[in-house]
This record gives sequence, C-alpha cells and structure tokens, in this order.
Amino acid sequence: MLRLDAFVRRRRRLVIAFWVIVLLAAVPGAMRQSEHLSGGGFGVPGSQSQAVQDAIDASFDVERTQLAVVLAPQSGATETQMRAALDRAALAADQEQLVEMPAAARAGAERQLGKGKTVVVPLRADVTEDDATNVASDLRETLLIADGPRDGVSTHLVGQGALWAGMQDISKKDLEKAETTGFPIVLLILLLAFGSLAAAILPLALGVFSVFITGALIYLLSLQMDMSVFVTNMASMIGIGVAVDYSLFVLARYREEIKAGREPDDARARAMATSGVAVVFSGITVIVSLAGLWMIDNNAIRSMALGAILVVAVSLLASATLLPALIRALGHRAYSRGRVFTVLGVAARSWSKRRPGSTHPEAPTRPDFWHRWTARVTRRPVLAAGGAGLVLLVLAIPTLSLQTGAGALRQFPADYETRKGFEAAAAVTSPGESSRMRIVVAFDEGTAKDGANPAATRSVAAHLSADPGIARVVPPVSSRDGRAVLIDAAPKQDAEAAGTKAAVLRLRAELPAVAGASARVDVGGISAAQQDVSDLISGSMWKVLLFVLGLSFLVLLVLLRSIVLPLKAVLMNLLSVGAAYGVLVAVFQWGWLDGFMGFQSTGEIDTLTPPLVLAVVFGLSMDYEVFLLSRIRERFEATGDTRRAVAEGLAGSARTITSAALIMVAVFAVFIGTGVPSIKQIGLGCAVAIAVDASIVRLILVPAAMELLGEWNWWLPKPLARLLPKGSFEELAPSTAPVV
Repeated sequence: MLRLDAFVRRRRRLVIAFWVIVLLAAVPGAMRQSEHLSGGGFGVPGSQSQAVQDAIDASFDVERTQLAVVLAPQSGATETQMRAALDRAALAADQEQLVEMPAAARAGAERQLGKGKTVVVPLRADVTEDDATNVASDLRETLLIADGPRDGVSTHLVGQGALWAGMQDISKKDLEKAETTGFPIVLLILLLAFGSLAAAILPLALGVFSVFITGALIYLLSLQMDMSVFVTNMASMIGIGVAVDYSLFVLARYREEIKAGREPDDARARAMATSGVAVVFSGITVIVSLAGLWMIDNNAIRSMALGAILVVAVSLLASATLLPALIRALGHRAYSRGRVFTVLGVAARSWSKRRPGSTHPEAPTRPDFWHRWTARVTRRPVLAAGGAGLVLLVLAIPTLSLQTGAGALRQFPADYETRKGFEAAAAVTSPGESSRMRIVVAFDEGTAKDGANPAATRSVAAHLSADPGIARVVPPVSSRDGRAVLIDAAPKQDAEAAGTKAAVLRLRAELPAVAGASARVDVGGISAAQQDVSDLISGSMWKVLLFVLGLSFLVLLVLLRSIVLPLKAVLMNLLSVGAAYGVLVAVFQWGWLDGFMGFQSTGEIDTLTPPLVLAVVFGLSMDYEVFLLSRIRERFEATGDTRRAVAEGLAGSARTITSAALIMVAVFAVFIGTGVPSIKQIGLGCAVAIAVDASIVRLILVPAAMELLGEWNWWLPKPLARLLPKGSFEELAPSTAPVV
C-alpha cells in the first residue's frame, strides 16, 4: 500500500485522468443498464418446472410463453377508437420479428370491438419465458404503454414477460429517484462529519464513479448473460454506501494524522497503510460474503450478487488509487475545516475543554463522550448486555413466523398500469389464463396412442378438470415423437395466489398415481417455477449461513488473534440479522405499517430477501468489526488493560463508524421509499440491521461483553497462536512514507 501510495503521489494527474476517461466511457452504458435485464433466471435445475420447460423447448411445437394485448375502453370510447387501438397493436406486433398477432386472434377481437368491453388479444411469441421480457419491453415502448390511455383506450400487455418488462420500468424510475434523493442526504451527513465541503465531496465523488462504472459493467454483462431486473437497484443501493464508507474511513484517518502533527504526504501514506489496508481487507470480505450466494443454484440471485460484488470491487479500486490522488490534489482543503464550520464550532470547542462550571483556563479537560459512555456501560455490564440482548431478541421474535414467496404481480402498486392490465384481463377471462399450469406426461413405452397410454392421458386430463383450483383444461398436445403429451390448465386464481400454489403441490402429489406406473408426470408453469425457487432458496439458506458465519469467524480470528472475540462477533451479527428479519415480518408480512410511507404488506417476504440481507449485512458489519476491534486490540497490546483498551478503541473509531453507519442507513432508507416491495424489503432489512449493529451492538453489547469476559477476550491456544500471522491493520512504525 505504501508503494502504491508513492506511485499515486508521483502520477496523480495520470491516475485522475485514467478514472475520468473510464467514467466518461462508462456513462453511455450506465444510462442503458436496464435495457436488457431479464425477469428470468428463476429456473431450478432438476426441478419439475425445469423438466417441463426443457421438454417444451425440445419436443413440442407449442408456444413457450404467453403474451396478450389488453384493450380497455375508457368511458365513452367508440368502436372506431377501439379499432384504431387494435390496429396499433397489430402493427407493433408485426414490427417485432419474434412476435405476431394471429389472424384468428385478430378476427375474434374485431367481433368484440363494438360491445364496449375489454378485449384480450393473444399474441404468438416464438421465444422462451426468459426472453419474453425483452420482447414485451420493446412492445411496451412501441405502444407507448407507459404514457397511459390513448384516444380513449388503455393498452396493456399481460403474461409473465410483460410483468417483468413492467418491473424494468418501475425499477428504473425507482433507481433514478433513489439516486437523486440519496446523494444529497449523503452529502449533508459528510458535511456534518468533516465540516468541509471539499472533504465531503471526495467520498461522494467516489460513490458517483463506482455506481456509474458498475452500471456500465452491468449493461455489458446483460448482453452476455441473464441479469435480474433488480440488479441495478441492488448495485446502486450497496454501491453508494460502500464507496462513501470506504473513502470516509481513509479520509478520516488522514485528517486524524494531520491533526497529530504529521506532514500531508506522511499522513496520507500512513492513512493508506492502516485504514486503507483495512478497507481492502474489509472489501474483499464483503465480496467473499456475497459470493456465498453463488451456493444457491439460481441465476437471478447470482446475478444480483454479481452486481453487488462488482460495485464493491470498483469501490475498492477507487479508494486505493483515485482517493489518494484526489487528496493530494486538494491539498489543505482535504483536511482543514471550512470557514463557516470553523466559526460555528468555536463555542462548542471552548466549552468542551473545561469542566462544567469552571472558568479557569487550566482546568482539567473533560473526558469525551465516548470515554464517558464506555465507563457507564462497563460499570454495569450485566445490566447493559442483558438489556441490549433482550431488545434484540424481542425484535427477532417475529422471525419465527417468516414465510417467503416469489412473484412479480403483487409487487406493483395497486394503481400501476401493469397491475391494472392484469386485473382487466382477469375480469374477461380467468385470473390464471395468462399463467397456465403446464403438465407433461411422458410415457415409458410407446407413443401417446399405444396401449394404455391414451387412458392415462384421459385420466390426467379428467383429474385436472375435477381439481377445485383449475378453471379450464386445454386439450392435450402430443410431442413431435409422440412419446409425451402436454396439457395446459388455467387455474382459477393468478399464478402467485396461495390457492394456485396449493394446487401445484396437490397435483404433484396426486397425478403420478392417476397416470399409472408406466408414465411420468411433471407439473410446471409459472406458479410451479415460483414454488420450486422458493423451495431451493429456503433449502439452501443453511449453506449460505454456514459459509458466511465461517468466513466471518476466520477473518476475525486472523485479525484479532482470539477465539472468543470472533465467536462473540458472529453471535452478535446473528442477533442483528434476526432483528432485521423480525422487523420485515412485522411490516411486510403482518402489515403493521400498511399505508404509512407507501408500505403495503404482501402477506409474505420475497424469496430473495432473506439470503440477500444475510450476505449483505454480514459483509458490511465486518467493516465496523474490523475497524473497531482492531483499534481495541491495538490499545490492549499497548496498555494490557481491557477496560482502557475498549474505551480508547471506541473513542478512536466510534465517530467514524457512526458516520459511516449513518450514511449506510440513510442510503438503504432511501430505497425503502421505492415502489417495489422486494427492494423495499432489502432496503428496510439492511437499514435496520446496520442501525442495530452500529448502535446497540457496537456501543452497548461489545463494551459490556468485553468487560464481562475480561482476559478471556484474548484467549488463543498456543498451537494456533504459532500458526496465525501476527499483526494489526492499525499498527505501523513511526516512519511511514517510503523513500521515492
């Protein structure tokens, strides 16, 4: 790090120019990052839904996805206006190479135009369910659907691809809103922390660089692989906070070294060799923690993890190279307070130098807030630890009722165009018509016409017709080789309804016996796929949890050279995550805040939320753990007194950690105000967990627990002590700057 700092010092103009060129090159891609994102990637290898989709793609001459245009007349709309809307829809379909409006479908629609009712016009789309999102997105743009009714007629698209295309639009708007709101809030917090506009702009500049460059990378990756529609929100949410936090830690240490009397070059080198190394170490830990999500075999969640990993990596590179170059370029403005803040702070500084009530200029300096706070907590450690632990456990209790589910329809606000389109179509057909179950019956011997196979097909179709959750059964279609049949069944409710999911489980249990031993029955479709991905993620959570817990423990074991402190930290992080889960259940599952700040409970937590919150929170909590406990460890090695080490370590790092946590909470809180519940859930869960971690855990549980444990804090078996490297990120020899 010292050699890197020396290189940046000599070539700072070249380094700044390089980053500016990269930023300018990234802007076009960043502006288009949501164009090719997919609503797919939820397939589960080895599942029944995936088996059905593979069979349809390989063996059947049928539509692989369902799309339809919905024409909803406004009050007073004429037949001429409806016909014009139908013509626009047909023209838009003709312009798309992979979509067409069948002549029979158009003729059927024309017969209904004069009845003053909503008309649903099926489209034929020669694409997979995953690719349907891009097709639907192009159709939405061509038809100007987002602009609202046209000439008295509202035009909508329905189908799973249309759902995710609508989600692209709303996610893009939410992202723009979050970024325009989030950056000013972060700037205000940085101004209060540093008292200087120049110093406050530095971390913010790194945040802008990181988010824009990552946006361009996401665009390039989306051209080569499926990337979830939520990846941009995920990357922006984490990127703004992480980039600002990392630069904040380094800049705060630099200003601290300047205050201690060091020259700027020496102070910057020392900051990079201590806090800079800690930032790199913490960032790599966050990346590895997020990589734990790749243990879930699901492309959607992997793409979201990849977006978060990319933005953390870019933030690390910027903090290690661009930040020291900008610090050198700003000169004294990077560490001196602005004139306004200097004037405002004179009274507070003069008061804090003396005891209350003393007017003597040589009166003893009053202990700062953090020393006084630590003294209060460690004076009654049992009460402090017990009270804090009780609060966290109470917050975590609702976690026991956690229920998850996947889907997109109920994530739209009730008045949003996409949801209105589905409701209009459901009023004409059945709610499940645009998301049919797809059942494949594959025969062990012969074709669908041989032996007992026709009877098996009829039995399956009859059982489907008799099921209470099914509204309509489509006649069977044979595969090209005749060795399997496909039966489509429209459920009475939409694909995301509890009744439809119950029907999937029921049919999967009953249909094999109905078909007999000579045939295999797989139940697929949208609802089945959602059920499979929910089962996959809930069944994989233990692997992610063990990976993240093990990683956190090993990182802190190497850093702190203690068995007890890492174990304590892991348990406390679990409490923070449990509290976040509990709040999510109360808000989004139980509906305690329905109607407040746009909250609307969906009756369940999105399937992707628990693993994402777990990985993100554990990774980000490691930042604060590293900076706080490494300082405490440093002071303990210097003094041998645990209580004093805790007080001095907390005093030396608490202000920076508190500012960093406040920024992270503010960024996550901005995304709570978006329109998509799954993004709201991630924002609220991470905001609660970071707030709890930086307040109750860091300020109460850590000092209280360390006081109770005493010398046991530093226990490390001798054989393990010989194996582990000895060192601390916050230790450095007095002479820092290398000779160059």
